[in-house]
Amino acid sequence: MILDARDPDHLDGELVGLLRGWLPERRWYPVKGAEAELTPVATVDLADDVRVLLVRARAGSVDVLLQVPLVLVPGPTGGTASVVGTLGDRTVLDGAGHATFLAAWLAHADGPGADVDVTAARVVTGEQSNTSVVLPDRATGAPVGILKVLRTVAAGDNPDIDVPRRLTEQGWGGVPEPLAWAQVRWAPAGAAPVVGYAGVMSAFVPGAEDGFELACLHAREGRAFGGLAHELGEVVAGMHGALARAFGTTDDAAGPATVSQALTTRLAWSTAAVPRVADRADAVRAVAAQVAALPATPPRQRVHGDLHLGQVLRSRDRWFVIDFEGEPLAPLAERTRPDLALRDVAGVLRSFDYAAAVGGLTGDSAAAWTADARDGFLAGYAAGAPADADEATRAVLLRALELDKTLYEVVYEARNRPTWAPIPEAGLDRLLP
Repeated sequence: MILDARDPDHLDGELVGLLRGWLPERRWYPVKGAEAELTPVATVDLADDVRVLLVRARAGSVDVLLQVPLVLVPGPTGGTASVVGTLGDRTVLDGAGHATFLAAWLAHADGPGADVDVTAARVVTGEQSNTSVVLPDRATGAPVGILKVLRTVAAGDNPDIDVPRRLTEQGWGGVPEPLAWAQVRWAPAGAAPVVGYAGVMSAFVPGAEDGFELACLHAREGRAFGGLAHELGEVVAGMHGALARAFGTTDDAAGPATVSQALTTRLAWSTAAVPRVADRADAVRAVAAQVAALPATPPRQRVHGDLHLGQVLRSRDRWFVIDFEGEPLAPLAERTRPDLALRDVAGVLRSFDYAAAVGGLTGDSAAAWTADARDGFLAGYAAGAPADADEATRAVLLRALELDKTLYEVVYEARNRPTWAPIPEAGLDRLLP
């Protein structure tokens, strides 16, 4: 079912007025350090006392459409955590974790659903870009679903919903199954109506451990990670196979030149930002030349796009892959563009360096731990990956993609976490002769 939004009315305008003081305190609010222009765009009436506002927030380079579900209740209400403000004799509440909103949302959503107790919902704290709500099973009380209320809404597909749906349809079990999802249709000013996703409820992964935190713990305790990394490699290979079946593949005759040029462009950017990178410029160009000399690259396909250890969960002796959304503020075409599957592989390999460092390993100990994790992951991936290129070609491409990622990290750490700068710089030393 697609939820049809209507034009804003007078009450919606008053509600947006309340949001001016409330929104800047939300972690997911994308306008930081500036006063934004807020304009009501459309409203979905889920129930008599539940309104979902679509509000345009614009300040400087930020121009986004926000989704703000609100519940209006008569009189004052106990507690202040979810109170947006008051209008006359009614209290306006943030609806994201409110039972009334949750019941109305689930009643309108598509998908197989689940029998959940909305009165016992729990909002996940600390999220940066959306609001997630854990929903328990009505009979057992155990968590069964987690609803992600998208705070930034965009027209078109949403990779974080479409991709898990397609993977589940392919019978691949390495992603939490989408149980319910909702789309909304609205008319931007002076334009034809468009449709975008408003949220998704996925199966809850019990006892889940964050992959990066788990790797850091192993490093800290001096425990090898190669076995778990091997299993993760097999899962990532299975994901790539399912993605190729679901979305297809495309050949790229200019593949070697494209990858080579991207690496030299990244080198120029990183050298301008961190001049000491210039000491390694000749070695990077040599790798770019090796790529350019390749006869072909593997077919491009749909990939995760931002895969690292923080995007996987370990639960009950299984790995799950999550967060297919990519950068929420990036254009949809950029987030869904076919790419080399090896780019995901490179992202995971780079994570091992960070896990070793955060886990407190240095010198030979760090090198040995990282090598064990890398070897395990690559062996697991090779066991399940399609034979779309010879081993030598894959090695050249993977090295180039790792270098591209590492050069990005060098700049990021220099600008944001200078004490972490040695991590990617050590990665450059390992990847380059």
